[in-house]
Formats: sequence, structure tokens, C-alpha cells
Amino acid sequence: MSLTPAEIQARIERARAINDSMDPGKVVAAVSRLFDLEPAEADDEFTFPALATTARSRIFGGQVIAQAMVAAARTVELDKQVHSLHAYFLRGGDETKPLHFRVHRDFDGRSFANRRVVVRQDGKVIFNLTASFQLPTEGLAHQVPMPDLLPPEQCRDFLETIAADPNVSEDAFAHMARRRPFELRNYRPPASAKATQHYQWFRVAAPIGDDPLVHRAFLAFASDMGLLSSAMLPHGLNFMTPGLFSTSLDHAMWFHGPVRADEWFVYVMDSDWTGGSRGINRGAIYRQDGTLIASVMQEGLLRLAPQS
Repeated sequence: MSLTPAEIQARIERARAINDSMDPGKVVAAVSRLFDLEPAEADDEFTFPALATTARSRIFGGQVIAQAMVAAARTVELDKQVHSLHAYFLRGGDETKPLHFRVHRDFDGRSFANRRVVVRQDGKVIFNLTASFQLPTEGLAHQVPMPDLLPPEQCRDFLETIAADPNVSEDAFAHMARRRPFELRNYRPPASAKATQHYQWFRVAAPIGDDPLVHRAFLAFASDMGLLSSAMLPHGLNFMTPGLFSTSLDHAMWFHGPVRADEWFVYVMDSDWTGGSRGINRGAIYRQDGTLIASVMQEGLLRLAPQS
């Protein structure tokens, strides 16, 4: 199955109409509200309320990563900043049910603090996270240079990507064309290339203020967007491939410096290995000036059912 150029152009125009019908400020504000966790009755416990409705079959992984990181940060001295997190997805969450976050204060030192966060829903653990915080300090510094990449304005925007994919059904198309909290532009080599690397430019679609924790939360949210598809790339697959089931198993992230999620940053992603229905995915996040601001690793589950 393939689409003609005229069909693709018609889908692009329809996607832009759907996208433009939504206020980016409202969409970004909805994500910001995800980080407004309510204190629970017990110390170091927080809750997030159930949503009235949802179009998702399970909670987006980037959401719970960012929420658990924020919960941990709420229990740490303000001058210590999160520099790493390690998380496991245990059960799929449901957006129409409340979330409960329990923070464990494992360590508080002069330079570092460590927290564990257990996230429950319906009394069952669905996710856990360990985060480390550090008092900013000077020291040795180096980074690998940013690869030679196309700038965002020369990359394909997300709407063009879904419009050209014949596996995106009409129902899925209408949902995926809705306004997202980020402007997205990507470079993904053709399936025939059997490549292992792709990249995506991000920028928050509306102002989010200057709170450093909020900017890191948006970056953590974005870190789960598209990374798992890296392990699909060498096999010519993507999230819309019929018969493919994929989900994140674990996620690790290291923050290297100040983050401004409302300025262009690029997520360079690749995959070292797939096997045993699992795939390793690796990401490096750079500012547009080439500064490396975060590194990410993730393992995901990939199951491809035979198509009759």
C-alpha cells in the first residue's frame, strides 16, 4: 500500500487544519499541569488526579518519568539539581485513574542527594525511579561534538511524516495530527537504508517560564518520544507497522547542564542491538549551538506478530 503525491498533500493540508485548530498555549499548559503534584496526607507522598477521559491505551512513559522526577525534587534542597535518573516501567498505567507517588529519602549529603520514587495505581506498583541530585560544582569538562545534522528548518515536520505513512489509519491520523506540546522536526533515513541513527528537533510550542525544574521535566517528558523507534529503524519498522507491539522496559537519563526546553534542541538517537524481543536505544540531546545537555539509554520490548 502506498499513497500518491496528491494524496499525501491532501493529508498534509488536513493535518495542518487539525493542528492549527488547537491553541499551543493550552496544549503546553496541559503538560505543565502534569507536574503540579498534590501533597498527600503522609510526608513525602504526592498524588496526581485521574483524567475524565483519555484517547491513550496507557499512560505515556515520558509523563510518569517527569512526574516521578518532580516528586523526588520536591524533597531535595533547592540548590541541588537532578543530574541522573534510572527507571523501570512495570505495568501500563491508566490516565483515568489517580497516581500515587511515594518518595524515599535514601541519602542526603553535602554534595549529593538520592531519592527513590514508587508510583502506584489501584494499589499496584506500576513504575519506580531512582534519581540523584548534585550541588553544582566546577570540574573537568569535555563532550563529544554534535554530529553534522540538518538544521530544524530543513527537516521534515511531524505532520508531513504521518501524512506520508500509509500505515497511519484515518482514526489514528486525526488523533496524531492534533497539536502537540512540542514543535517537532525529524530526519529519519528510508527503511531501505537499514540505518541505525535518526534525529528529531524539539522546541516547546509555548512559553513555560524560567523554573529550571520545569524545563528539565519537559526534557524528561520528551526523552521518551521516538527513542524506542531507534531499535525498529534497522528492520524497516515504525510504531504504526501492523502487528508490532512495543513498549519501554527501562529508561535512564543524565543531565549535563542548564536546559531551555523552549529553545531548539536535537535528540540524536540510535540502536546498538536488538534480540530476544528487546532493543537497546541510545540518545544524545544537544542544544542548537552544539552543547551536549543530556544523555539517554532505554531498553524496549518489540514483538512482531506474523501477518497473514
